[in-house]
Amino acid sequence: MPPLRLLFLLCSVLATAGLTGCGADPINAREGAREKIFLINNKAEPRFLDLQRCNSVTEHHIMLSLYQGLVSENRDSDKDVEPGMAEKWEANADKSVWTFHLQKNAKWSDGTPFTAHDFVWSYRRMLRKELGAQYAEMLYLLKNGLPLYEGKVKEEELGARALDDATLELTLVGPTPHFPLIACHTSWWPVPRHVIEKHGGIYDVMNPWTDEDKLVGNGPFKLKRYLFRQYLQVERNPHYWDAANVKLDGVRFYSIDDDAVEERLFRRGQLHATYSTPLSRIPDYLKNHPDIVSNYTNCASWYFRVNTTRTALSDVRVRRALAFALDRKSIIDNVLRARQQPAAGMVPPMAGYTQVKEFSFDLPQAKRLLAEAGFPEGKGFPKFNILISKNEASRQIAEAVQAMWRQNLGISVGVTQQDFSVYLTSQQKLDYDICWAGWNADYFDPATFIDMWMTDGGNNETGWSNKDFDQLLADAKQCADAQERLAILTKAEGILMRDSPVLPLYFGTRTRLIHPAVKHWPQRLLDNPVWYHLDLVYPPPASSMDAELNRN
Repeated sequence: MPPLRLLFLLCSVLATAGLTGCGADPINAREGAREKIFLINNKAEPRFLDLQRCNSVTEHHIMLSLYQGLVSENRDSDKDVEPGMAEKWEANADKSVWTFHLQKNAKWSDGTPFTAHDFVWSYRRMLRKELGAQYAEMLYLLKNGLPLYEGKVKEEELGARALDDATLELTLVGPTPHFPLIACHTSWWPVPRHVIEKHGGIYDVMNPWTDEDKLVGNGPFKLKRYLFRQYLQVERNPHYWDAANVKLDGVRFYSIDDDAVEERLFRRGQLHATYSTPLSRIPDYLKNHPDIVSNYTNCASWYFRVNTTRTALSDVRVRRALAFALDRKSIIDNVLRARQQPAAGMVPPMAGYTQVKEFSFDLPQAKRLLAEAGFPEGKGFPKFNILISKNEASRQIAEAVQAMWRQNLGISVGVTQQDFSVYLTSQQKLDYDICWAGWNADYFDPATFIDMWMTDGGNNETGWSNKDFDQLLADAKQCADAQERLAILTKAEGILMRDSPVLPLYFGTRTRLIHPAVKHWPQRLLDNPVWYHLDLVYPPPASSMDAELNRN
């Protein structure tokens, strides 16, 4: 790209993002550190600010600042939780009934008292089809959760009840010793009934309750400003139950989808943290700037989602042929270069869980299966497209796979890019052939990578269904023995891999650029920023990139 054109592009994005004097309320990383305002790129615009309709990582990061559930992720451990809206909790002998005692000074961000009834109402709202919540199945774990979603029982029969204003009792479909980990997920968090009902219908997608001047949450921060295609900023919530221990005064989320521009903004001292790092730049950062780059294992799977309703792709032999034709190690070594692991199944390594290792690079097997499906050497195979969102890393991965399938199987494949929100909608509508996708663990348990593929699950989006698989998921929810439960999940994953509605590629790492002013950035498997633990140091400590980070 010619230098003048590159400069024009950078200046345009800077202005659009509000990072220079051309945008609203400009601020750089040093000023942000002094003012305790964390500047982070969040990659994409949120589709929703309605907590119960969100389903993307970028939305989740914003929700972590605005809301809080019964418990919160532990800053130091993926396997532990710490108090959230509940100060303490206990369970019955078989861990099927959990009782939570709320914080004594719990309030919404507008000062309205917060009660256990808010949780009950929120769960009932989440389990109504009219809302269209993609994560509704998470609440099927509640007794009568699925029947309520299907309209077969009354709301009062749901296994969630307020014993009094400060005590919530949850009755689950079966023994669930790991429930506190599940309760960390946003699907179990509350929304403000008093605000939603004030501004319109409780299931109405056009209800303006999430507008800048109306949104109310219960988290450590509250919405301050949302400038579309510039940034969303949150500020300290004085009514948060633990406000005295929140260190930041605000967080500003930018939505820059270009990896290269994001990296240049960081190098110019305009961001405290990036969402990612350009693939071509990762080796240099790891070698020359280890104090700036943060590369750590992320409990995430990256894979291709297959639309099993499309003619050729409806054949399991075709899907498996495509999976066996992927040279995963080559893609990691030559394209990604960030210490990822090849994925032979859907679930990343987890202690106590027996991974399914279904796929490897096996070209003879791939060619045999494709020939059995009626397409020897790819002859007569209809052209299809790989759908990706608009970012450079996705494009490079898709083009590498495109070349592999052409060379190894004789199949012609195109690549289609869409804006992130359109890309998500296309998956929901099954308006794609094959789609590049990733899944970050919602909680630290193998089920988070398996449950989503249940029949008609909100995050399935493949058209695939298997009754035996569904039954195993139901059995796992009723199983009291921890090891037996994991064995059931392994069987379920085995069915998923044999039917291959998803083609696993690699298990993730996260590579972010972190400004030296940042204190307590977590390197955790779940990779969720715990905003109320983070801090900024001013003046920033010295670093290997000061000459660039301190430029004006």
